[in-house]
Amino acid sequence: MSDPSLRQGATEGELSNEVEGYLLWQARIAEAEQRAQEFVRPMDWLTTAQRTEIEQSYVEDALRRARKDLERIAARCTSLRAEYENRYRELRRRCVGWTLGVCAGLAAAVTLLLLL
Repeated sequence: MSDPSLRQGATEGELSNEVEGYLLWQARIAEAEQRAQEFVRPMDWLTTAQRTEIEQSYVEDALRRARKDLERIAARCTSLRAEYENRYRELRRRCVGWTLGVCAGLAAAVTLLLLL
């Protein structure tokens, strides 16, 4: 990639992916915090410190689970990509083989017809 415009396009794509990931993670944090608050709301007997501690623990647990889910999904996406790339290479190789075979057959048929 010696073309600077191509390099800049790749950087912009990477940047947009990072921004999207950041925004999605922030939404996940906000959702976890909201769920934590809803979880402790009916517990009237808790002190403010206890409530805060339970909320923080709930959020940490939710984010830890979300991170594991995202890592599992990312690993699966990577493996699927590799599978599809291998399958595409195999199909392309097969298609080129058939095309060359048909062309060779046609060339042989034309040569035989010209010799007759």
